[in-house]
Amino acid sequence: MNPAPSWSRAALIAWALLGIRSYSIAHCAEAPTPVPAGAAARDGQHDFDFNLGTWHTHISRLLHPLSGSSTWTTLEGTVVIRPVWNGRAQIEEIEADGPAGHFEGMTLFLYDPQAHQWSMNFANSGDGVLSTPAIGEFRDGRGEFHDQESYRGRTIQVRAIWSQIRPDSHRFEQSFSADGGKTWEVNFIGEVTRAPAQ
Repeated sequence: MNPAPSWSRAALIAWALLGIRSYSIAHCAEAPTPVPAGAAARDGQHDFDFNLGTWHTHISRLLHPLSGSSTWTTLEGTVVIRPVWNGRAQIEEIEADGPAGHFEGMTLFLYDPQAHQWSMNFANSGDGVLSTPAIGEFRDGRGEFHDQESYRGRTIQVRAIWSQIRPDSHRFEQSFSADGGKTWEVNFIGEVTRAPAQ
């Protein structure tokens, strides 16, 4: 299945991102807040450990971002995440179904021990091309990742947030900004709950 062209690649990257890709992602446009001089950077290698396992995801997606539209659609799916490199990487496999049909995607999460940041790299089965990474880190139980993309011929900012992290659930939210990050429009929400043990 070829995803609908208006779907964002970052969206299902990350649902555990979670996303249906339609345009390529470029490097992070917003630099992370620098660590104060003399402060040791924290080791974030285990920040995505909450993500491991098998999950059910309920996805809400805004059909036409940055157009003034308020029309949303939903998908239901399964996400399976396993560790690689002793926890310094993860592979996420995604399957979801909705009005547009069946979707399959994969996300590769990589931890950079020098930068103390994670990257999220997504591909869907429709084209098999790995995206340019979205970069970010976790602070106080909240993960924030930034990126810059071309959308409908314009350069926009993309923000992905992991929040409400509990042992059996978490939330992923993606927003776009067309004004350099002054305002944000949410266009993708993934509500993820752990699948029952079998």
